[in-house]
Amino acid sequence: MTVPSTLPATLTTSLPGDIELRVSAEPVPYRAALEEMTSRNAQIAAGEARELIWLLEHPPVYTAGTSADLTELLDPRFEVVEAGRGGRYTYHGPGQRVAYVLLDLRKRARDARGFVHGLEGWVIDTLTDFGVESFRSEGRIGIWTQDVDGREAKIGAIGVRIRKWVTMHGFAVNIRPDLSHFTGIVPCGIDEFGVTSLSRLGREVDFATWDEALIARAPAFLAALDRPCPTEKPA
Repeated sequence: MTVPSTLPATLTTSLPGDIELRVSAEPVPYRAALEEMTSRNAQIAAGEARELIWLLEHPPVYTAGTSADLTELLDPRFEVVEAGRGGRYTYHGPGQRVAYVLLDLRKRARDARGFVHGLEGWVIDTLTDFGVESFRSEGRIGIWTQDVDGREAKIGAIGVRIRKWVTMHGFAVNIRPDLSHFTGIVPCGIDEFGVTSLSRLGREVDFATWDEALIARAPAFLAALDRPCPTEKPA
């Protein structure tokens, strides 16, 4: 049985495959979202709840993944929360759209690597709708693009956890956050590259517009999870 949520008001609908789509209207504290995700993950694994894709925004917070290095926490000006996901330190805050993706991989052909590849592709494809070319970078987790100074910069972060083949956490895309908030950490342990946003790139996009584009591409993302993970061609 699904426990009624005590989180801020949300808009709830469905995606293909009877997946619940939840869009929170107000910022959700990170600890509350983590508790909700953990509970829902267990319910999905037990066959007691529907899969969930949850779009939301957090108040400012630094989250620590399982590989976080304390030396990369430069200025803990905001609350620091151990997230339980893979990866290192990440910032979440106003102006950043977060998507938590709780899917049962037992129903799909993809493995963990394929799931992450699919998430990356979903964000990359959606960014093209706003005229932003982005890409994966070998050895660097996340979604990358060319910044206004011509250097590569991160526009989206990826971090997942899989428990009993049910996923949790997901990705965050910088729509219009205060980029100075990222200077309190070494984002994802990569200090030689910066972070950017749609706003910094000259694209003024509100959450509703971003969500509409992302949701429109959700069926293709979900369909891709039913196919074997693509492999690199030999050189």
